[in-house]
Amino acid sequence: QVTLVESGGGLVQPGGSLRLSCVASGSIFRLNDMGWYRQAPGKQRELVATITRGGSTNYADSVKGRFTISRDNAKQAVYLQMNSPKPEDTSVYYCNARVVPLVTMSEYYYWGQGTQVTVSS
Repeated sequence: QVTLVESGGGLVQPGGSLRLSCVASGSIFRLNDMGWYRQAPGKQRELVATITRGGSTNYADSVKGRFTISRDNAKQAVYLQMNSPKPEDTSVYYCNARVVPLVTMSEYYYWGQGTQVTVSS
């Protein structure tokens, strides 16, 4: 069994900063790509940022220059540093990881439970 647990969400003022964390646990052989997605009410889930095991990153145009994704392979964790957030960044943020579990040795997608981020003054 593999689980992803997010933390760090909450209320932040426009122009402030917030850091999201996601830690993977369970019988994991290998963590490949990891990422953050978000879903606002009435909208589809969208990509925020992804990072490969080697550290290559990809960002949605809407967050480039403001958000930074990073990971710590030893801790099996991925982070999202949110600087200068805007009200339109308000959403539930989900952690995603491509995981090879020990049991199957095949790659699967896993999702966290989500953490609410509200940007408001």
